[in-house]
Amino acid sequence: MTATIAETGLIDGLSNEAYHSHDSLSATGLKILAMQTPAHYRHRMDNPEHKAIFDVGTATHSLVLEDDHSKIQRLDFPDWKTKAAREERDAAYAKGMVPLLEKDYQVVLAMRDSVAGHPVARLALTGGKAEQSLFWQHESGAALRCRPDKLDLESPIGPIVSDLKSTVNADPRKFGKTAFDLGYFQQDPHYRDGVHQVTGVRPDFLFILVEKAPPYLVSVVELDAEAIDLGRAANARAINTYNHCRATNTWPGYPQADPISLPTWATREA
Repeated sequence: MTATIAETGLIDGLSNEAYHSHDSLSATGLKILAMQTPAHYRHRMDNPEHKAIFDVGTATHSLVLEDDHSKIQRLDFPDWKTKAAREERDAAYAKGMVPLLEKDYQVVLAMRDSVAGHPVARLALTGGKAEQSLFWQHESGAALRCRPDKLDLESPIGPIVSDLKSTVNADPRKFGKTAFDLGYFQQDPHYRDGVHQVTGVRPDFLFILVEKAPPYLVSVVELDAEAIDLGRAANARAINTYNHCRATNTWPGYPQADPISLPTWATREA
């Protein structure tokens, strides 16, 4: 039975398609509105696209979070260069499957085992439920949503949202730049605030990073209070922009800029 979507609340068993087609603002939308332009947001919403590069991440989520192999289709090709390989890949997509080359499937297994071998990551992912959908209303009236990788309100280390990221570099010392560049500093408070709005509980937020190449190192990191505050402010700005654009049905691109200075390093170099 397919779950129905309420205006607010927590829903188990909602399909990815139903969640992503819901007319509400997600963490991805907040990132685009805050860091790019409303025009970028509108184009992304009107032209959703699937990128094959996401398949390894999707499969990793399925295996690590739920030990679910049912939607993964392993294909015994060295790459996607041949017509036969592409045809089987596209047929798998048409059936709602995640096609993986056998070599990529083995990488996903190694990443799963590495996460399971990390004591903090294993503890964070042992309990709770994966891929629950949360919907709530912002004080401005905007409809918001989020879909935590894992939500555990009864964890022995306290209520937590765990977010699994496959990455090139899981070094915690490098994560600050990544968190800003990819908008994770906005995702964190968005999920915290959503869980609080829906359940009344304020969770912590853990990023579980696993590298996509040997030795598949894992780290568990948290953002500090300043990063979370900056993310929350960026989200508020994005929501205000979203509300204005919806009300006026205008989705502008880049604003007119003042005369542009060269970066400091360029001035020194000159």
